[in-house]
Amino acid sequence: MKIVNSISGGQSSAYISANYPADFDVFALVRTNDKSCLYPDKKIRQIVSDKIGQEFIGTLEQDDCVKYILQLEQMIGRNITFVTGEPFEDIINQKKNQGKNGSHYLPNMMTRYCTSYLKMFPIFEWWYHTIGEPVEMRIGFRANEMKRAKKVIEKLDSCGMESMKYSFEFHKNGNKKWKDYTWRTPTFPLIDDGVFKDNIQEFWNDKPVQFTKEYKNNCVGCFHRNEMYLNKMSIEHPNKMEWFSKMEEINKPNTFRKGVTYKNIIEYKPQIEMSFDDFNECDSGYCGL
Repeated sequence: MKIVNSISGGQSSAYISANYPADFDVFALVRTNDKSCLYPDKKIRQIVSDKIGQEFIGTLEQDDCVKYILQLEQMIGRNITFVTGEPFEDIINQKKNQGKNGSHYLPNMMTRYCTSYLKMFPIFEWWYHTIGEPVEMRIGFRANEMKRAKKVIEKLDSCGMESMKYSFEFHKNGNKKWKDYTWRTPTFPLIDDGVFKDNIQEFWNDKPVQFTKEYKNNCVGCFHRNEMYLNKMSIEHPNKMEWFSKMEEINKPNTFRKGVTYKNIIEYKPQIEMSFDDFNECDSGYCGL
């Protein structure tokens, strides 16, 4: 059975790649074709374009995340496979007439389809075309994140395998032909070996990988993040937060978060200046992988 390290974009999954060599290391890149989010380094844009086999405009994750993945690749001496789905705005456009008043339906805390379309499906499609048989996939949950691991384990069959319902073919009438694929058994080496956040941070102290200062490397405007954290992100990454605000404007009255728009969040004027050290991991959200 082949082994795959799933790299989510944070220090924990990077720790696995550095300390638990595998047959494959895979990173799912969230893309946008919005030129306002153009990746600032032309050379890195070309490297990523070559890796994904199409033009890379920009990402809705932190730009530094892409740089750190490339630094990690150099450090471990193995190729990191970049996979990607359609640009985020194109995924939203596919939800036409599913939102209020016939508009596009935005992902939110109740229907988090962005994780599936931007992360899980691209990894699954890569697996299908590259490997095509069940694999062990390592996931970077730490020793204190057993609840997250339990949610994944509860979905497994009696053999500890996870299946994905997916369509690669079509019926003659044009409808998708759905099939269940048994594709991976998830494992959690950091939990098994008792590795906590402080162990991981200590490991990276003297390594040539420059992580982002934010706690989690999911999308800048992730709706799991609290409003003050998102406001801080709008200061650090104004172009990307404006993208989320623009999606809400286009798809009124749908919003990413219930009861508040991203325009409102961006316009907040905190009474005190906040740094990312003022937040904890519960404030920063996660992709749920």
